[in-house]
Amino acid sequence: MSSSERKRELRRRRHRRKKISILARKLEKATVSERTMIAGKLRALTPGGNIIAERWELEKR
Repeated sequence: MSSSERKRELRRRRHRRKKISILARKLEKATVSERTMIAGKLRALTPGGNIIAERWELEKR
């Protein structure tokens, strides 16, 4: 018997939260080009990636 969709979604959500915290930690020492890469990864990771990128001011130079 496979697990329910609810459990799968919770697992995906926890994974996204963990990845976002890792990206936030890397952002502290990131150069301009690394910030661009982090922004791209963030947008690919989650549907709300654009909002998070704006909040973190990743496009600001």
